[in-house]
Amino acid sequence: MSPSYPSNLTSEQWKLLSGLIPAAKKGGRKRSVDMSAVVNAIFYILCAGCAWRMLPHDFPNWKTVYHYFRQWRKDGTWQQIHERLRLWVRVSQNREPSPSEVIMDSQSVETATMVSKEVGYDSGKKIKGRKRHILIDTLGKLFVVVITAANVSEQAGAKQVLFKLNQVRDRMNRLIKIWVDGRYRGKDFTHWVIDVYRWLWSVVTRHEEQKGFVVLPKRWLVERTFGWFNWCRRLSKDYEILPETTETFIYIAMIRLMLKQLA
Repeated sequence: MSPSYPSNLTSEQWKLLSGLIPAAKKGGRKRSVDMSAVVNAIFYILCAGCAWRMLPHDFPNWKTVYHYFRQWRKDGTWQQIHERLRLWVRVSQNREPSPSEVIMDSQSVETATMVSKEVGYDSGKKIKGRKRHILIDTLGKLFVVVITAANVSEQAGAKQVLFKLNQVRDRMNRLIKIWVDGRYRGKDFTHWVIDVYRWLWSVVTRHEEQKGFVVLPKRWLVERTFGWFNWCRRLSKDYEILPETTETFIYIAMIRLMLKQLA
């Protein structure tokens, strides 16, 4: 009997997720692998932070697990699952499917030694690595994530985030305001956001006389989301060769979190 790992889904959580897993393709050999075991294996990689080849042998073969992880990254399955669960979470908390306010921020993280693509130096944080630009709703749930080199400015990263957000504008019909911190300030940029996307750009800054850590309205919510990432060792540092893989692991981390909240 396979041991139960802390990262495994409960039976109730699997019932929620199983209906969102793509069916086997027609033709060819019949699917024989247990899909719940595949998902649990991917969650194990996310939480334990180990290499694919170090996956415990009571899970399906690591090559099979990685095949599904990669295939679902390329065809957008992970994002589709994430979007469906995000809607369920909002509805379960008596919220409209589309938020009226969202929050944007970025986080610089170190990259592993073997990572060389999209790597830069953040002189402000003194970190060599990559930068995670995220946009969340007021429940802390993710809408968009973009991975860039750490030396990419907040405004340049924001342009990429807004471009991706605008592509799903039909799902954001109630959106009015985007909250950001002082690193996104600038009249020219604020006017550009309003002129191009018709969203209000609201910069939240602390008073000059305030020292040390200060909880700012709306802005603390995105820090909580970054804190949720810390529960996944795979996200403690950027180990991924491709930035797209990092984005996928972030979506999977949020999928796991939302499943725990729903069941």
